[in-house]
Amino acid sequence: MGIKSTPLTLVKPPARRRALMAFWTVFLCTLVASLLGGLYLLGAFRRRRPNEPPLDKGIIPWLGYALHFRKDSSGFLSKMQRKHGDIFTVLIGGYYFTFVMDPFCFGAIVKESRSKLDFVTFAAKLVLQVFGYKSDKNNNSALHAFSTKHLMGEGLNLLTQATMDNFQKLMLFKLSSGEEKRPWQEAGLFHYCYNIVFRAGYLALYGTESHQGTGNKEKAHKQDLIHSNQLYTEFRKYDRLFPRLAYAMLPPKDKVEAERLKRFFWDALSVSKGSQKENVSRWISEQVQFLAESGVPDYMRDRFKFMMLWASQGNTGPTAFWLLLYLMKHPEAMKAVKGEVEKVLREHGQEVKPGSPAINITRDMLDQTPFLDSAVEETLRLVAAPILIRAVLQDVSLKMSGGTEYTLRKGDRVALFPHLSVQMNPEIHPEPHKFKYDRFVNPDGTKKDFYKNGKRLKYFNMPWGAGVSICPGRFFATAEIKLFVSLMLTHYDLELVNDKEEIPAIDSSRWGFGTMQPVHDIQFRYRQRV
Repeated sequence: MGIKSTPLTLVKPPARRRALMAFWTVFLCTLVASLLGGLYLLGAFRRRRPNEPPLDKGIIPWLGYALHFRKDSSGFLSKMQRKHGDIFTVLIGGYYFTFVMDPFCFGAIVKESRSKLDFVTFAAKLVLQVFGYKSDKNNNSALHAFSTKHLMGEGLNLLTQATMDNFQKLMLFKLSSGEEKRPWQEAGLFHYCYNIVFRAGYLALYGTESHQGTGNKEKAHKQDLIHSNQLYTEFRKYDRLFPRLAYAMLPPKDKVEAERLKRFFWDALSVSKGSQKENVSRWISEQVQFLAESGVPDYMRDRFKFMMLWASQGNTGPTAFWLLLYLMKHPEAMKAVKGEVEKVLREHGQEVKPGSPAINITRDMLDQTPFLDSAVEETLRLVAAPILIRAVLQDVSLKMSGGTEYTLRKGDRVALFPHLSVQMNPEIHPEPHKFKYDRFVNPDGTKKDFYKNGKRLKYFNMPWGAGVSICPGRFFATAEIKLFVSLMLTHYDLELVNDKEEIPAIDSSRWGFGTMQPVHDIQFRYRQRV
């Protein structure tokens, strides 16, 4: 009798089977949720809602148009405007930006309450990234009050005089008595302007070497010349990295350099070293004192001072360069502006001639130069290109000049780019690419009005921003530029080494960061006037 064999079958216990099924269910659900979440963050599910602006996400998830925007912001926005009109939303590096190109809508945006449209949050992230300064929103209003106090009114008079004194130290200390030869000197115009304006502004704001510390006034003055020039050299290195640093796109080697430069300026501008200076402006000293009383540690106040240096001096030198270059390229403008400055000097009993006392240009005198004012304004129209950004904290309704109403979505950002929409708009400024020194002034010296479609514009040139975020130092910056150019025109003969050389193109990587810079320098000659 044989034995019948039965095949062995491995049977999983029910409990184990259920555990495996539960595991795979949870895993798959988590994977799906993660994929959906990732797609959401990448913008895959973003759809245009009723009454929202045209939406253009590009073809690259999350990045969207970041590379196009970073390469040439103005060219990209011009293309989007032609495609979509005066309002559109684009995806840039994970954020949705609604650009408004209709200047009649600007007032509604820049004046909207901070509970709906806020610039503080965005600005705080930027200054932390580029300067290492962590701002406290509770201090913002007090700090702004110090700027109003010292960069306008009587405070501006004192600061203008301090800047004038330092321009004289930097520019006029080698002037002859008129007997010896006056050789031509040659330099790069951008480097020369940026160097002198930066150093005069720095010394006026952050103070000069103490006479007691150096032994005498002459040694202190010499030390100021050396130290301010060293500081400018390092500042230019940092300034070149600034746009990519702001976009967080620095390669590893440049990141190391940026951190080195930050530490250099934190040390050079430190509270401890500043306490040994003389003639520190009250604008700087009172802000630093306020922060100390608010419990801000020394190391953070060092970073605050670095931020203020860039904010106050990062654009004035480049603007002075463009203004002088445009004047040298346009003889009629040079003649009109120089004649106006010399007329103001004569009316105040001053004249530039060998052996005469050094001239002193006051703020009151600067207020009597309408054609120089117009030339400065025209220069800024051509080369100042900030991007004004607000975070949308609540859904906001925006009515365009044509009557169409759009909704700005909560969580997005709304942005203005006045250089394209206003400053280079041929409907507002005929022949917008041409420098016209008298564009902003009537023959009688009064300011011109500007129109679009027959309607008067309030915002026709916006180099300083607008609304609650308008640059509080705009009057001081303008005074710096006007002082420098006035001294150059009255004390020196100026000419380009090659008067046929074209005006350099602008560096398109700097769109959105204030005054544009040239892709290369241009050589000029200068010599003392008889």
